Amino acid sequence: MPLKTTIVMADDHLLVRDGMATLLEQQDDMEVVALAGNGREAVELVNKHRPRVLVTDIGMADLNGTEAVRQILADAPMTKVVAVSMHADRQYVSAMLLAGASAYLLKENAVAELVHAIRAVMNDDYFFSPKILTLVIREYLHLAGQADAGQAIPLTAKEREVLQLLAEGRSTREIAEQLFVSVKTVDTHRQHIMTKLDMHSIADLTKYAIRQGLTAME
Repeated sequence: MPLKTTIVMADDHLLVRDGMATLLEQQDDMEVVALAGNGREAVELVNKHRPRVLVTDIGMADLNGTEAVRQILADAPMTKVVAVSMHADRQYVSAMLLAGASAYLLKENAVAELVHAIRAVMNDDYFFSPKILTLVIREYLHLAGQADAGQAIPLTAKEREVLQLLAEGRSTREIAEQLFVSVKTVDTHRQHIMTKLDMHSIADLTKYAIRQGLTAME
């Protein structure tokens, strides 16, 4: 018989904590081994029971959930963390994810999503309530956009095409035939690419193309 997923549940609202615990105890593959009423108790109980999953609220008295997670994962890095909160604000989500949580659920969705979230994190996946997933994606795109602005590829569209083909090992003649240009034009593009990027070999260009996502060649 497979081992059950052991869980410590932390929430300072008794009804919420007991309700979620009851839900999890109804699952054949899950076992709630301890209940905590605040972050400090959560740290103590995780240290004692070493559960596979901690389900925790964020806004708890004495020690908040985010700080509790930091302390817990510093000592028990194999414990997976599922955050359950009423807060959908970027600062709460970012802080909890940076602390090490693998899932973030809104309490309004917890009954429907909690079991799925626990199974997801046990498979080394992430799980977010729909509103949180949208926020995470927007934040990622924002940061990616900032990174791109600071590291924009200073190449024309045609130069990027040539760079990809060079990185994929195509010869000058093959590139010329594929792009319907002359060999001399390809040579000119290659020289411009090397000058703009201050690179002096095909190996350097290949590494750059992979880093920039222009080719998946390894």
